[in-house]
Amino acid sequence: QVQLVESGGGLVQAGGSLGLSCAASGSGFRISDMGWYRQAPGKQRELVATITRGGSTNYADSVKGRFTISRDNLKNTVSLQMNSLKPEDTAVYYCNARDVVFPTTKYLEVWGQGTLVTVSS
Repeated sequence: QVQLVESGGGLVQAGGSLGLSCAASGSGFRISDMGWYRQAPGKQRELVATITRGGSTNYADSVKGRFTISRDNLKNTVSLQMNSLKPEDTAVYYCNARDVVFPTTKYLEVWGQGTLVTVSS
């Protein structure tokens, strides 16, 4: 089984930057898409950014031009660089992996435990 472990959340002032990282534990698997989602208090979880194994990216309109997603296929990691942060970016950020394929099994979707990002005004 694979687990996703996030790191890098914390408190930052508006206009500041923060980086998030996520590592998939274990070995012997291949991950198709990876991404970041977030959930603010009282709101539904929403997509922040995704990246395919080939490096194609997709961003929510609200973060375009401010956030950058990247991944390392050899290390099975995905990162999110967040610049020009706004108070409305405050949320729990979740790492996501889709189509995690082992030789004899496959997991359609795996989620991390989440890391809190708080942006103060």
